Amino acid sequence: MTAKVFIDGEAGTTGLQIARRLSARRDVELLRLGSSERKDASRRAAMLNGADLSILCLPEDAARQAVALIEDTAARVIDASTAHRMAPGWTYGFPEFEAGRGAEIAVSKRVANPGCYALGAVAMLHPLVAAGLVPADFAATVNAVSGYSGGGKKLIAAFEDAGAPDRTDSNYYLYGLGLEHKHTEEIRVHGGLTHRPLFVPSVGRFAQGMIVSLPLQLWALPEAPKAEHIHAALADHYAGRWAVSVSPLAETDALADRLDAEAARGTDRLTLHVFANDAHSQAVACAVLDNLGKGASGQAVQNMNLMLGLPETTGLEPEARDP
Repeated sequence: MTAKVFIDGEAGTTGLQIARRLSARRDVELLRLGSSERKDASRRAAMLNGADLSILCLPEDAARQAVALIEDTAARVIDASTAHRMAPGWTYGFPEFEAGRGAEIAVSKRVANPGCYALGAVAMLHPLVAAGLVPADFAATVNAVSGYSGGGKKLIAAFEDAGAPDRTDSNYYLYGLGLEHKHTEEIRVHGGLTHRPLFVPSVGRFAQGMIVSLPLQLWALPEAPKAEHIHAALADHYAGRWAVSVSPLAETDALADRLDAEAARGTDRLTLHVFANDAHSQAVACAVLDNLGKGASGQAVQNMNLMLGLPETTGLEPEARDP
């Protein structure tokens, strides 16, 4: 049976990516509104209530308004915005988060797609806190760099369009220096922390890709763990998962002088690395992903597949196969 899927906000960066992924599929019928209908609340409401599943690719307030339009109790939703990532009644849509989370997503009516930065940070913090290697009250610092596509159409134009009003010639810059980035609380809650992490994002002159880094002063942690303990906790947590993998320590040694932010471009996977200096009892864990793949549209399609009872890897990167 073909499932009817509606993307509310299809014209945005994430919406376009999801629509591209679904348009050629035969197991999904993509419901669409004309450009003149996209701001018509009654037409949107009809789609949101008539679809088997809707994916919201909207700003935060608009996503809340879209949910308010849903009257059909059977209607199911994936929200790609920040609006519901910590809201009661919504399932955090990271299938690899913990054992059974994929099954929970599969039966949920409301699923919140993680933020791209938050996904990388949570993928490292949650297993380490759960294993007791990092205490919940850890003073975490998270540094990250993303391709400019993560900022949507306006930032894409700023980097690519010579005539854009906000044109930038910068190759790299920090932002969010008021320390109120929208992903910070998401990282705290789903990372298992009691205090807000110090999160410093940045953007580089490349379209897609992302590195999220978690520095660890191993000597300052309660058990003074070694790098191999950090690595083992991550590897055990994600064992057998196709979408999240942990690079062997021997391979991270070979990367010690360079980690490419575009290494996961075009994929729907997230790779974790642990780099360390045993002599100084220091380590840094790094998450590498495509901000538009596992960090946005790929994650939404993975969640959609689970919710519709389809094979989890359907429509994702060609190399993605169940182990």
